[in-house]
This record gives sequence, C-alpha cells and structure tokens, in this order.
Amino acid sequence: MNQHLRSEPIPFIDVASQRVRLGASLDAAVKRVMDHCQFVNGPEVFELEKQLAAYCGAKHVVACSNGTDALLMVLMARNVGPGDAVLCPSFTFIATASPAARTGATPVYVDVDETTFNMDPESLKRGIAAARKAGLKPVAVIPVDLFGQPADHDAIAEIAAAEGLFIIDDAAQGFGASYKGRKLGTFGLATTTSFFPAKPLGCFGDGGAILTDDDELAATLRSIRVHGQGVDKYDNVRLGLTGRLDTMQAAILIEKLKIFDDEIAARNKVAERYARGLSNVVTVPRLAPGNTSVWAQYTIRLPEGTDRDGFAAALKAQGVPTAVYYGKSMHQQSAYRQYPVAEGGLPACESLSQDVISLPMHAYLTEADQERVIAAVRGALAG
Repeated sequence: MNQHLRSEPIPFIDVASQRVRLGASLDAAVKRVMDHCQFVNGPEVFELEKQLAAYCGAKHVVACSNGTDALLMVLMARNVGPGDAVLCPSFTFIATASPAARTGATPVYVDVDETTFNMDPESLKRGIAAARKAGLKPVAVIPVDLFGQPADHDAIAEIAAAEGLFIIDDAAQGFGASYKGRKLGTFGLATTTSFFPAKPLGCFGDGGAILTDDDELAATLRSIRVHGQGVDKYDNVRLGLTGRLDTMQAAILIEKLKIFDDEIAARNKVAERYARGLSNVVTVPRLAPGNTSVWAQYTIRLPEGTDRDGFAAALKAQGVPTAVYYGKSMHQQSAYRQYPVAEGGLPACESLSQDVISLPMHAYLTEADQERVIAAVRGALAG
C-alpha cells in the first residue's frame, strides 16, 4: 500500500527553513523596528549599508528599493538617455535591459558563453560595432553574474576601457561570489544587487543596493533615491524617484547576512553533489578558473532533442519542481525585440533558451532530497 503514497514535494527555494533557523533573531529585529517606528530611512538601513560595504570591500553602499531601480539609478546618475547605447547580455532577466530603455537609451544585446552563461567578450566587441552602425553612442556595459557565477570581468573591463564605456556589474544573482579572489562589489563604476526573497541574500519583500568606490556617484545616488532632493527636501536638484529600502527589510537582511557565508558553503556542497550525480547524463554548470559561485540557480542543459516540458512533468510527478531561466532571451520578447543585437547574432542565447532547466537549489536541501532529485533526473532521461 505504501507504493501509492507520494513523497512530499521538495522546495525549489526553501525560505521557510531559513525562517525557522533565524526565528528568534528575526522576530527581535522586526520588533526593534516596530518599537522605534522609523520605518523609512531608519538606523538599520545605514547599519546594513555599513555591513555590506565591509563584506565586499566597497567604499560606499546605497541601499534602495530593488535591483531594477539600482540599475536605473546608476544610469540616471550618469545622465544616460536618448542616443546612448547600453550593452547587455540577452540571456538574462529583463530587469537588466529595462532600466536602459526607461531612460530613453537603447539596449544593445550581446551573446553569452555557452559554458558559463555569462557575457561573451568577443560578442561585446561586435555589439559595440553594431551600436555605432545604428548611429548610437555606446556609453555603458552591464555584465551579469548569472546564476551566481561572476562574469569575465577582466576581459570586459579591458574592452570597456578601450571603448570609453563605464561598467555596471549586475550582481543581482551573484552577490557573495568571488572573481579571482575578490568578492563582487568593486568591479566597474558600480555594482548593483537585488534582495528579492528568492535571491541567495534575500529579504521578505523587495530590496536592492548599489556598491561603488566613486564618492560623487554615491552622493548623486543618495539624492536620486529620495526624489532627487538637495540639501533641502523641498529643493529637488535633479530628477529622482522613490528608491528607498524599507527599514524593516534592512533589519531582516542584517540578520540574514550573519549566516550568509555558511549558506553559501552549503549551496556549494549541493552543487558538488549534483555535479557528481548528473555530469554523465546532462551538461552541468562549470565554474571558470578563479571563480566562486553563490549558486542562485543550479541550471543544467538537457541532451539535444529532449522534450523539456515532458522532462519537467516527469520530475513534477516525482515531487521535484523545476524552473526555466530563461525560456526566451530578451531579444526574443515582444516589448524588447526591436532593439539591436551584436553582429553575428546571438546563437548561444537562443540555444540556451531552448534546452536549459533549473533544479532545486538552496542551503537547506538535504542529501536525501537531493538524491531524490538526481534519481528523478536520471529516470526521466532514461525513460
């Protein structure tokens, strides 16, 4: 009779177990905010900024409302607008390109490396050429540290310097990872990140941050996040937005930051077990030499010809959830397909969008549950 009992579904991202682990400290942090009632720009916001700066070695941290606004604020601070081109990979979430479009600038899509999923420096060169052919002025490049692994920052920085572009490192999925011994947060003009609940370092709502060593940029960003105000709150000296991080979310993030490194280590153990169990049946993700990852997602490539929908359904029947990041690259999406692409096209982005799928990944995935995932993957492919 037991054969008819289905196992409980495995959480794809397990925020609940983390909540249990931090229960008392989170409750106390929230209570402190409730007691002092400084719900906007309270002391926890500035304490979080201080701790994040110390964590990654950045001179300034400007906490903000979300990772998308973080990118937008940097572009606004640099007066990016119509006629400007912002280079970004197409195989990522739409939030990387949408801030450029919202300033009136033009996103220009470049291809990615099929092994790391990150921006291909050679395609970046071709993207810059395509932007100029279209009559645009390339001003910025936004590499993405996709799924938790840093982009090829040295190669991108060399190209950007030669072409006169500034860099915004989109570390929405990669904060906490390292590139050649340096934690993300100090590459380029600025690094942006997201504290969306599903991120490796996530709050209980929306949140984000901008990290920079540039004093002038940091001051401008602090003005932009509060409507563009100057010394007097009723003298707004530039266009801005309501881009503040709630004090409650800052208090929660302070507590989560205390266990962040421990959770990163646990995620790496999960990634290692997946690689051992699956590398002979699917293409598993690989770290570039010198990189560490926070494994925001564990994304595999299915064998050519695999029915991805059927594969996902087979795993779901075994209580194993999956997700597809990203079924359409940005240049294939309805509102964004009119923007230019790098010369030579984006074959890697289009290929990845057809055959990637992500498996459960979090710091609380037990070995037993992970063995269930591995067995389900192998069984679905064998079937």
